[in-house]
Amino acid sequence: MTPIVFALGLGAAPAMAIPEYVDAVDYPGHEQGWDAFHGLERRLVRDFDDVCGDTFCEGEFSNLQALRYRCSVRLADSFIGECVWTFAGSNAAIDSATGKVMIDARTWACRTPLAPQTPIATFYSALSVARPIDATLPATTTTIYEGLSRCLN
Repeated sequence: MTPIVFALGLGAAPAMAIPEYVDAVDYPGHEQGWDAFHGLERRLVRDFDDVCGDTFCEGEFSNLQALRYRCSVRLADSFIGECVWTFAGSNAAIDSATGKVMIDARTWACRTPLAPQTPIATFYSALSVARPIDATLPATTTTIYEGLSRCLN
């Protein structure tokens, strides 16, 4: 018995699905938000470095490092989905009996306490101050710093 083979016609390629959310650097289009977002990220890292020694870096993880700050933006209306800032730190001690270096390494993912339906332009505007880490977030009474305090302590 001869197998039956069905041939599919060669039609147009299926359309690529448009994502609902994109990285803030890709809003409103591919890499169009790069300068605005990375400028903000650089200023936030500078602010974190300025406060770290007297706050978050006093404890067990004195070498706490800011890694990446990322925000998602809904393409349809420019509302931020969420912003997350990642950190890493370690603590090392010597085991006096064996001479081994004992490492406790950790990471943190700290969500920025944003109000629902915060437009990215409003977010940028609110954080366009000299110290964005201390700026009151739109439609809230809180700051990125206060969010970090809940996350890193």
